[in-house]
Amino acid sequence: MNGDEIRLDEVIASASEAMPPELRSVPPHLLRSMLPPQVFEQLVDRAITDRAMVQAARAAQLDQDPEVRRRLQLAENAELRDTLLRREVLPRVTDETLRARYERDAAGRPAEEEVRARHILVPNEADARAILAEIQRGASFEEVARRRSTDPAARNGGDLGFFRRRDMVPEFATAAFAMQPGQVSTNPVRSQFGWHVIKVEERRSSRGPSFEDSKDTLRQTMIEEEVQAAVQRIRTGARIERVDAPAPAAAPAPAVQAEPPAPASPGRTQPRR
Repeated sequence: MNGDEIRLDEVIASASEAMPPELRSVPPHLLRSMLPPQVFEQLVDRAITDRAMVQAARAAQLDQDPEVRRRLQLAENAELRDTLLRREVLPRVTDETLRARYERDAAGRPAEEEVRARHILVPNEADARAILAEIQRGASFEEVARRRSTDPAARNGGDLGFFRRRDMVPEFATAAFAMQPGQVSTNPVRSQFGWHVIKVEERRSSRGPSFEDSKDTLRQTMIEEEVQAAVQRIRTGARIERVDAPAPAAAPAPAVQAEPPAPASPGRTQPRR
């Protein structure tokens, strides 16, 4: 454009922020083949418009404007800082270091008992007792849960997965943790949500969430820690001098005017000269 080349990677980059994260690392020539022709033409048109506006701004010498140059310098400094931190931090946060950190943290936590249970939730005791009788006659707990439970877990046969005692309301937790795998509650359990029929599937001792469940949170934690460590290393290696601004000069004291002599008191003689 006006002798200024617009490259394919620039066209693709203009839309990168709107792309799903998994597509941002795809090479431009492959991404080009994945885009519908109409979308690609829109990107090209946008790139042409952007380049025309930049050329017009340079022709008007806006790039020499002191305020523009100051803002460009700030943007450049920010990009340099972020790139340096990425180079310092990301190589230190790998799957291997994440797993090592997870295992170290898990070893320091006390083991905690967990239960995996299913439940059927209904609004009244009569329905709960009818369901319990149906299961005691041999009906599949999972099937009855799908058909009768009002809880969102009904679609999974009432499966709540593993949970800790403190994860559930006290009434439910007390009943579930008193049962063994394979047992169904002998009586319905009432809570603030309604009436529950409970079946315990498994019990285990756990030191917290699995590595896969913890991975994303742990990655963010380690990145934040490594950023702080990198900043400290960089500051330690820098020669820093602090220069205090000179104190403002003290304002001159206001001039004091002499008071006129007091008049002589009546009845008293002025001293002779």
